[in-house]
Amino acid sequence: MCGIVGAVAQREVSAILLEGLRRLEYRGYDSAGMAVIDTDSTMSALKRVGKVSALTEALDSSPLPGHTGIAHTRWATHGQPSEKNAHPHQSEKLSLVHNGIIENHAALKERLEGLGYEFQSQTDTETIVHLVHHYYQQQRDLLGAVKLAVTELEGAYGLAVIHADQPDRLVCARKGSPLVIGIGIGENFIASDQLALRQVTDRFAYLEEGDIAEVAAGHFRVWDEHNEPVIRTVNQIDTAAESADKGSYRHYMLKEIYEQPEVIRRSLAGRLGSRKVLAEALGAKAGEILSSIETVQIVACGTSYHAGMIAKYWIEGYAGLTCRVEVASEFRYRKFKVQPNTLLVTISQSGETADTLAALRLAKTLNYAATLAICNVNQSSLVRESDLFLMTEAGPEIGVASTKAFTTQLVALILLTVALGRYHDLSEQQEETIVAALHALPELLSETLTLDDDIKNMSNAFAEKQHALFLGRGVQWPVAMEGALKLKEISYIHAESYPAGELKHGPLALVDGDMPVIAVAPNDELLEKLKSNLQEVQARGGQLFVFADKSTGFKEAPGLDIIELPHVDDIIAPIIYTIPLQLLSYHVAILKGTDVDQPRNLAKSVTVE
Repeated sequence: MCGIVGAVAQREVSAILLEGLRRLEYRGYDSAGMAVIDTDSTMSALKRVGKVSALTEALDSSPLPGHTGIAHTRWATHGQPSEKNAHPHQSEKLSLVHNGIIENHAALKERLEGLGYEFQSQTDTETIVHLVHHYYQQQRDLLGAVKLAVTELEGAYGLAVIHADQPDRLVCARKGSPLVIGIGIGENFIASDQLALRQVTDRFAYLEEGDIAEVAAGHFRVWDEHNEPVIRTVNQIDTAAESADKGSYRHYMLKEIYEQPEVIRRSLAGRLGSRKVLAEALGAKAGEILSSIETVQIVACGTSYHAGMIAKYWIEGYAGLTCRVEVASEFRYRKFKVQPNTLLVTISQSGETADTLAALRLAKTLNYAATLAICNVNQSSLVRESDLFLMTEAGPEIGVASTKAFTTQLVALILLTVALGRYHDLSEQQEETIVAALHALPELLSETLTLDDDIKNMSNAFAEKQHALFLGRGVQWPVAMEGALKLKEISYIHAESYPAGELKHGPLALVDGDMPVIAVAPNDELLEKLKSNLQEVQARGGQLFVFADKSTGFKEAPGLDIIELPHVDDIIAPIIYTIPLQLLSYHVAILKGTDVDQPRNLAKSVTVE
């Protein structure tokens, strides 16, 4: 959520740092600050609560001259928004900014206080700056001090450090939170997102997990997690490919489908430790609020509603809490009883969905314990009006049919499930399993995308069809619902979704050779029951298209087409199985000749009732 910018140059850097912060305003933040080393080796800093504009006004009144500096936008996780809690944090002549969460900060703080350090803030970050200072006192070398300090940090961090006695360099490190080095001519930069530096360079080197780098005006050096010197490739970014155009893709929707491994990696950044979800990423008040929650109410529309339906299985199955999910437009117009200690969760890509926003405002008049928004737009009404929020970090989504916004919503809902489960039924071992699955998720998504050609070939069977039926069982039923919605949205084929066990209660009457039946079949506890349901379809002459775990034993046969997916952990299976359904809908729409990115009668953000 937070943003980092740093610079070492032969010119004044404060304006560069400030512009970098402006370019990171799309992220969630509540304060901003900057520290710069002047040419006489003095450190000066300014911090302000609120928007970057407040920091801009402060700099107009009190400029920070100098050629080396770091800047930061903070979103509160430890301690409320305040100038004391804002970054950069300082320890004498040393200044530091940090993205992420340090899990062992309490133990480090106690040790540092024993060494005589006095803490001015409530943050976990201040423990890092004092720890680096402690080692600097021994090393008299900033790089060496950072290398020693990070060995003691547990959790996630992207950090940048400067020292007034070594004004010609900055040191940065990353673990679980991204950092990039921007390469200029006689000047170099660092940032948490290359977007922050596009005004000064188009050449970037990406730090990898565990890397530590020393950045000077004329060079940079990198050491990997084993403290071995390494070379990180410098990449030149094509402006056209980086901007909000389709690049080499035919449509925005296809581009956004293929962006999912990277955006989910970004959505997880700074929120996962090696074995734990860093629940503080939900906000400074998250622990206090979530510890008292006994029931969850999810309200959303369209694709976001399907995300909520999937989350119901997770929240009840893993966290052990009752969870209800309702369409926002219906929630508003019925009488209901709010159970004690209920958390209202609203989900919206835009944060301006009229019915969802109205549901939140209705909830404010009722007896809900707290409200939490899951959203992709930081300054949206939904985020501003909620007690807690969790940004999906999907980036701009241009295609009307949601793809990457949906899967990042699911990631956010898994994080929420774990955060709630800690106070209820989730064991440490279960959390470690979930975290391992989330760490593996981006690569598994990339593997799933390699099936695109097979799915494109499968789509030919839909070219002349007018109807389709999607089936799933358990948590995969809402995945099937989302698949049906995607197909109808962009190809205009009438599509329905049912729990596979409901076939004999009505939908089986529709099955014939003219209506394809699409099923999602992970290798879970409902697999054998699903196979029985699908045999009912085959017996009626239906055409079956099954996306199945490669270990399920499905065999292709007349009327039965199979595409095998990688074996995955149950909790991430809904995200993985969503991808082929998105691709299928896209390729069918191409065959139908419809407007993929702007389907008829639909808008990206539904801001009216």
